[in-house]
Amino acid sequence: MNSTLLHFFHGLPKGKLYLPLMGTPIPSVVIVLAYLLLIFKVGPDFMKSRKPYNLRTAMLIYNLSQVFMNFIFFVMSAYYLFVKKTYNLCCMEVLPLNHPDKNAERLMTYAFFLNKLADLMDTIFFVLRKSYKQITVLHVYHHVLMALGVPFVNYFYGPGAQYGLMAHLNSFVHVVMYAYYFASAWYPQVKSKLWWKEYITKLQILQFVILLAQSILTMTLNPGCTFPRTLQLTQLSLSVSMIVMFGNFYYQTYLKAKSKQH
Repeated sequence: MNSTLLHFFHGLPKGKLYLPLMGTPIPSVVIVLAYLLLIFKVGPDFMKSRKPYNLRTAMLIYNLSQVFMNFIFFVMSAYYLFVKKTYNLCCMEVLPLNHPDKNAERLMTYAFFLNKLADLMDTIFFVLRKSYKQITVLHVYHHVLMALGVPFVNYFYGPGAQYGLMAHLNSFVHVVMYAYYFASAWYPQVKSKLWWKEYITKLQILQFVILLAQSILTMTLNPGCTFPRTLQLTQLSLSVSMIVMFGNFYYQTYLKAKSKQH
């Protein structure tokens, strides 16, 4: 893979990079607190006496941008994970400081983090459109977890490593998800006919099943792996919580709804 991005990564000077907002988790905590205040208090109060805004153009641009950003990240992470094989997939540890791909590891983690902050915008759109029913516990929990998880893990352990697979899978799911959002915003009259919406939830569940299996297999088959046991257990527990929450959403939205139709 001989891309401009790869040349950029490898052409950077060795040593620690300055990555805004990633020095400590504090900026992320502030952003998330402001996000929660905005979607639960400030936003609804602001919209109380106003009509929903027509944000179709903004949403189209946002969704298409997300498709491209996540697709680029998916391709790049696939290259480092499966083509160049930067990590040992049986034990994905943070790269040493003198590793030739260290800057790529840092920048990929940073790009993923910025994208998780950008993800928060879709909730803002819900508020401005008064689509409050879409602001579910699952939706907010997932967004907050991703926005805080990356900087905390990076600060206390380091970038990339085993969580690189999570980022890789997540980017693929988001390509499909934001492509659906773009199509439904571009053709609102056929939104109900976009049959693949149901499969987005299945993809969400599948990615966490894979991550659950990864943490279990690493801990049981490779107990000598130096990726911290605390982070292994965190990945395991969060994967279980996501499987349960997305599974419940799938049951309530699709299976239960279909059973009522018969």
